[in-house]
Amino acid sequence: MTGVLTDKRWAVLDPAVRPTDPGGYLRTALEWHFGADTGSRFWLERAKTLDFDPIRDVRGYEDLTLFPNVVDELRGIPVEDLIPRGYGPHPPAPKVFETGGTTGAPKRVILMPDWFESSIDRMLAGPVFAGREPGNILIATPTGPHKIGGQYDDVVKKQNTIKFSIDVDPRWVKKLISRGEQDQLKSYVDHVLDQIEHVLETQHVGLVVITPPILRACAGRPRLVELINAKVDVVFWGGAHMTADERFELSQVHFPQVRMVSRYNSAMILEGAAERTGTGAGDQVIYDPYTPVVMFRVVDPGTGETVDYGRRGQVVMSHVSKGVFLPNNLERDSAVRVRGPEGQFGDSVADPRPVEKFGGERVIEGIY
Repeated sequence: MTGVLTDKRWAVLDPAVRPTDPGGYLRTALEWHFGADTGSRFWLERAKTLDFDPIRDVRGYEDLTLFPNVVDELRGIPVEDLIPRGYGPHPPAPKVFETGGTTGAPKRVILMPDWFESSIDRMLAGPVFAGREPGNILIATPTGPHKIGGQYDDVVKKQNTIKFSIDVDPRWVKKLISRGEQDQLKSYVDHVLDQIEHVLETQHVGLVVITPPILRACAGRPRLVELINAKVDVVFWGGAHMTADERFELSQVHFPQVRMVSRYNSAMILEGAAERTGTGAGDQVIYDPYTPVVMFRVVDPGTGETVDYGRRGQVVMSHVSKGVFLPNNLERDSAVRVRGPEGQFGDSVADPRPVEKFGGERVIEGIY
């Protein structure tokens, strides 16, 4: 096994280095995930049920459509089965994150330490953190098993700042919505806002990480509007959708003193797509994925065919990295297909929002 760990051919899979040869990167990743000494128990067992050879028959990213969408299986399998054997007989412990349970029981994904470390470094080099003085962070999102709030302990450790967080249970909110308990829902949202207000009243906070529904609720409470405009430099939003009109109103009317930045993310894709620079306050936000590790396709959900640029379709995501292989995942979001910037592999997306039904279940976005 030591030979596997030191084999130089796997160097292209180093999470800290963005691949420059998509084809070569994909071939190496497939050899890793479907090699007897390096693949995970999950994919080595799953390969026995496939009617093609992943190493021989997948010649390019377009062939990832050969794979079934396996994410529903992530609701119940042991996470140990997802760890590639190439990490050794005693692999480092992964971080485990879960979905919000929008479409049923939560799904679980792993982030190996090498991937997690590199993703934090990319975040710190991105538009939220680069070029500004490090400051304290308020996480006004779900934490616990959810990646959106669960990654900031490492951020503040690297920046030598402080993280504040609040209690948010998005699954309980979804249950309240599904049962039509609007009074209980309002009381719960007020409970969340009370926590945010207490932190901002008493602490120094430069960055607020928040979901659009919670931010919209903040806009309806005058004291929170006052505190955010007075204290906060940046609002970093994600985890739920926001229309261009809502973004314009929040940024220009309610929080004109604050810079607003977003990412399009999914627990199943492990790496958020960055907001394209140069977007105006009232424009649709365009998101560019971290290709060729993460690739988007926007398809007609009825035919599976790629829609034309400028048309709305359902988002299919593929994640190909050293620690995780999740191809051909039909997401619960629709989006407008946008041509990617030069050098990008696959589609960019604009105006993502949840579909009404997914897997036969009504999609309840709630507060996350």
